[in-house]
Amino acid sequence: MLNRVILIGRLTKDPELRYTPAGVAVAQFTLAVDRPFSRDSGGGEREREADFIPIVTWRQLAETCANYLRKGRLAAVEGRIQVRNYENNEGRRVYVTEVIADNVRFLESPNREGGSAGRDEYAGAGNSGGNAGGYGGGGGNSGGGNSNRSSGSRNSGNNSDPFADDGRPIDISDDDLPF
Repeated sequence: MLNRVILIGRLTKDPELRYTPAGVAVAQFTLAVDRPFSRDSGGGEREREADFIPIVTWRQLAETCANYLRKGRLAAVEGRIQVRNYENNEGRRVYVTEVIADNVRFLESPNREGGSAGRDEYAGAGNSGGNAGGYGGGGGNSGGGNSNRSSGSRNSGNNSDPFADDGRPIDISDDDLPF
């Protein structure tokens, strides 16, 4: 049996960070993921549709997402689908489907306001002990974390943006992509 999902989309609002009574961090946000097709909205215009998918992160990953993700930022989420239910105030059974994320990649720089896609110094975080960092850094088994590693070949000693390319294409191998 397999329950894995990988999503790439934009946050619809800033993540909401809360703590359980036991002190465990949990962050929730919604990811807007474009559908692979458009529909004709009349008048010859094509309108993109999107799905709005609730994402839940826990522990260190939750705190990292709350600190570095913002509304409109592009992110990749890897996790599992969970369906839970509860009884609301009116006595009706309510079903909630959400993605429990164990790896989140930040695909845009935090200093770009709605800018083009690129990776930042905090390029990802995960709590599964897998490949959690930007440029291929690891997160470790203690809850993932930030990869503050920069590529020396791209960043020649100064703090300039390694993705400021003056409109030229960036040569990137498929092996370097997080998805």
